[in-house]
Amino acid sequence: MILLEPHNTIIVTTLNDKLLKPATLDVQFVDYDGVRFHLSTPDRKVANIIHLSMNIRCWNELVRYGANEVLQREYGSLILDAPEADYNVTLQLDLEQIPQDQESRDAFIMSIALFKRNALAAPFERAFETQKELESSSSTSEGDLMEIHYRDEEAIYIRAAADRVTVIFSTQFKEETDRIFGKVFLQEFVDARRQPSCQNAPQVLYNNREPPLELRHLSGLQNTEDTGYVTFVLFPRHFGNATTAGGTISHIQLFRDYLHYHIKCSKAYMHSRMRHRVAEFQKVLNRAKTEVATTDRKTASGRTMLVR
Repeated sequence: MILLEPHNTIIVTTLNDKLLKPATLDVQFVDYDGVRFHLSTPDRKVANIIHLSMNIRCWNELVRYGANEVLQREYGSLILDAPEADYNVTLQLDLEQIPQDQESRDAFIMSIALFKRNALAAPFERAFETQKELESSSSTSEGDLMEIHYRDEEAIYIRAAADRVTVIFSTQFKEETDRIFGKVFLQEFVDARRQPSCQNAPQVLYNNREPPLELRHLSGLQNTEDTGYVTFVLFPRHFGNATTAGGTISHIQLFRDYLHYHIKCSKAYMHSRMRHRVAEFQKVLNRAKTEVATTDRKTASGRTMLVR
């Protein structure tokens, strides 16, 4: 199974192309979870100035959990005070100010390509900080439950405690086959921790239809056979330092997309195997057909008649 990359490939490719050959630009595209981007040159006479705008449906919730502070830390003066119309936040890039040496340039472009990832990182970073505060104060209370409704009818719930951070995904399986495949995949996640090599992996729990105890006080939750809840229990070893925490955030953000991507890949593989098997059976049937012997006979009028 492959891991999905947290950065946006279109941003990387487009910026690299424009560094080689500056020109006017107007590209709109969509990332995972319906996040919309717009890469454009606002003034066609100034090809070196590029705007990158992002629209994400849970922006107001992310701002509440510190998204502006995270983006200000990552991009600083690149953020425009007034974003583009119909978008939540806009970066202004000057191609002439991008570092010239290859390593620095690649690092800068990669940071821009992580625009969505960095915005979604805010509630996770807040939860990690809250866990450290609760742990240092020896408190038995828990942090506030953070809700990120990043898709229609689907959300991420994050809560910090003194010894852990709990992340819960609600996900919808639109088709019965998706639900079956999803149960198989998620059961593999649960069973994987029994292997010695995966003892340090986060604990994974799966609830079908019934929400976990942490969410049952919330109103408006889906309670149907199409709904599943996946719980990750993260311990301090999973976010103890900046490098580990960054990797954890990048991977766990994409869990929902990772799950549904591999469900579709599995269905496509099984369909291809079924078509191949049917073609093989058809060949067997064709070989099993018997040839019927025929003879020619003449009638009294001289006509030829086939007799089987």
